[in-house]
Amino acid sequence: MHKLIISCVSFLTVLLFLGSCGAPRKSGMGGTPSTGVSNQGPTASQWRAGVKGKWVLNSVTRENIPESYTVKNIFDEAPVDCFIGSVWDLPGGNHRGSISFNADGQLCASGTVRTIVWSIYNPGKNMGEPAFQFKKIYAGDRPANVTSGYRLDLSYADETALEMRLPVALEDGQGSLVLKFTRTGE
Repeated sequence: MHKLIISCVSFLTVLLFLGSCGAPRKSGMGGTPSTGVSNQGPTASQWRAGVKGKWVLNSVTRENIPESYTVKNIFDEAPVDCFIGSVWDLPGGNHRGSISFNADGQLCASGTVRTIVWSIYNPGKNMGEPAFQFKKIYAGDRPANVTSGYRLDLSYADETALEMRLPVALEDGQGSLVLKFTRTGE
């Protein structure tokens, strides 16, 4: 009887593990990053599981933003170039993470670590798509007292890659900065 119970629990564990291995994505043609958005995407909890981990921001590209438009900084922090190479630690649990900067430059401070609290925004059924959101927490701040933050559209996540879009309001519409990450081996 004891062996039967252990076998059943083992079987259920394997089923749960295999069911959670699917890559969250909002994509059409072919299921690769940057290929479009469909109406049926992963749930907020599936995105949360896919986003959790430690990521390196490899590139930020423009989508529907004219070359003549200047993006001075992102997240009210620093120029885009300062974020390239940054490490985003997004652990589970209390969702308190960090962004560690590695770029050197005139407005970049390599070694700076910004504490954040992150979550996946859940808009509810038929009210939109889940989104990644975070707020910066400075020394002495309580996350509940911080009322401003940032929200990015989730595009793709799997075991090795993460892609999010930061909406940019333009005079004649909206564009996006596409942030592409790879998971670190740490």
